[in-house]
Amino acid sequence: MDRRSFLRTSALGGTAAAASTLATPSLSQNKRTLTMVTSWPRGFAVLDDAASYFEQAVNTMSDGELTIEKKAPGELVGALEVFDAVSSGQADLYHSADYYYIGQHPAYAYFTAVPFGATGQELTNWYLHGGGHELHNELGEIFNLKSFLAGNSGSQSGGWFRKEINSAEDLNGLKFRMPGLGGKVLGKLGASVQNIPGGELYQALSSGALDGLEWVGPFADERAGFQEVAKVYYTAGFHEPGSGLSAGMNLDVYNSLTPSQQSIIANAAMATTHYNLSQTLANNGAALARLQQQGVKTLQFSDDVWDSFGAASKEVMDENMDDPLFAKVRESFETSLASSASWIQKSDGYYVAQRTRVLGG
Repeated sequence: MDRRSFLRTSALGGTAAAASTLATPSLSQNKRTLTMVTSWPRGFAVLDDAASYFEQAVNTMSDGELTIEKKAPGELVGALEVFDAVSSGQADLYHSADYYYIGQHPAYAYFTAVPFGATGQELTNWYLHGGGHELHNELGEIFNLKSFLAGNSGSQSGGWFRKEINSAEDLNGLKFRMPGLGGKVLGKLGASVQNIPGGELYQALSSGALDGLEWVGPFADERAGFQEVAKVYYTAGFHEPGSGLSAGMNLDVYNSLTPSQQSIIANAAMATTHYNLSQTLANNGAALARLQQQGVKTLQFSDDVWDSFGAASKEVMDENMDDPLFAKVRESFETSLASSASWIQKSDGYYVAQRTRVLGG
């Protein structure tokens, strides 16, 4: 049996009994209520903002025909339990970051972020025009899911630290929160990596349970309050250059929708991605200035630290190449990335460098 068949069997076979009692969206005079579980506490900047935008877009675009009821972590299931809840039919759809679920399949990392991967624009290019969405759905079918990119936080910061990182050796033994394949990279460099839900991070950092963490970027990080308990902030990171968020719907529920309802879901997800990316980029600069005013020291990793990130990243990515679907997704992603980057570097990238040289700032 190949790996994909094994995963399909293990993911769905154990829930065969649940499938017969699959949670059916509430029906009333052709109106449907869909329960959406999320990984984000209510009010979390950027992440819950995206979930809320998606919820409201679907509700408004359908003129009340579809109503999404959003559930925060703990209201139905835990923050990192939403994937399994929707796969099994306990909930209708989720809003989360799919790299939390690399334990289900490592290729899910590509639909959030991979080390030295795509910027927000490059990820969207691949997803909408390079076959990414089709691969997301091919992967989702293993777990009875229909998947959509539904948000993007843009380039994420290198993280919050209690002390400066002057060499790769400083990462050894560091208790650090980083999910996804980026976390596996830090693990290769000796860090003690933990995947803690967002709602628990402030307490973990303030108590000393963590020596450092990465979250999103200045706008979201300021709202989370990390500047109150750590003062060293690296503004660029290798791990998430453009982090996608996902809406995953139970495939049986999705197939029960009308074509117009399915189109509403798809277009609401696309709108959420564009809104969310611009929201983050529009607010990060001012938020960073406020953090600096509060005594936060902003730094960049040295070139030798970046080189260590790169070497460990290559090891992590190559470790999964024995999985045919991972290899297929990786090849598609990297082909699209090379194509996008070849133009962006010669156009936007060159222009921004010249603008900075000529006008300053």
